[in-house]
Amino acid sequence: MSDVLYFRQLLAGRDFGRSNMVCQQMQNFVYLVGDRETRECVVIDPAWAVDDLIAQATADGMKIVGAFGTHYHPDHVGGSMMGFNVEGFTALLHSNPCPLHIHRADAEFVRKVTGLGVNDLQLRDSGDKVKVGSVEIEWLHTPGHTPGSCCFRVKSSLVAGDTLFLQGCGRTDLPGGDPQEMMRTLTQRLLTLPEDTMVYPGHNYGGAKASMGALRLSNPVFDPRMLSRMLG
Repeated sequence: MSDVLYFRQLLAGRDFGRSNMVCQQMQNFVYLVGDRETRECVVIDPAWAVDDLIAQATADGMKIVGAFGTHYHPDHVGGSMMGFNVEGFTALLHSNPCPLHIHRADAEFVRKVTGLGVNDLQLRDSGDKVKVGSVEIEWLHTPGHTPGSCCFRVKSSLVAGDTLFLQGCGRTDLPGGDPQEMMRTLTQRLLTLPEDTMVYPGHNYGGAKASMGALRLSNPVFDPRMLSRMLG
């Protein structure tokens, strides 16, 4: 990471939301990414304990100027989940007003789970590049887990959301999941990334980070036999 790049990985239940038992069980990662010189950052997948996330950015001398959602599931952007109400985009908009960004294919789902309006969301497409100070964040559309699932490329790092974990990938049997799209994402969109790309997942399933080169060898989803089983 360069000196100007601010990059913080936060684990739910450990670094924030410590009093929320469901949050602890979900093992979500949230990311703060920005420019140390301008002291601006975005928060990726703000959920569970929004005030804790704002407090962490503030403690680091940073101001949250935007939020990105990797996909529409409530444990990443807020909403009702398994009878629990998860804080997310709506709470952030109330406590720290800023643009909320989501891929356009997931926008309708985000509105349904959060109650946000059409004008509350900034719609994004694959290849979009958003600058936070001098730090550029590129949107990569990686459907399969949901129609609008995205990863975010920051220099030589990839914030992968629920598209790719250190062990496994996002489920495709939930509403909006698509096994064929997930296979295309894994083989045509992610395996083309440089081997030294450092992958940061959306959950602590098998670890917090690993290089793409290491994942090609250790993550079972890249085994051709596993890819064929994904298609049934």
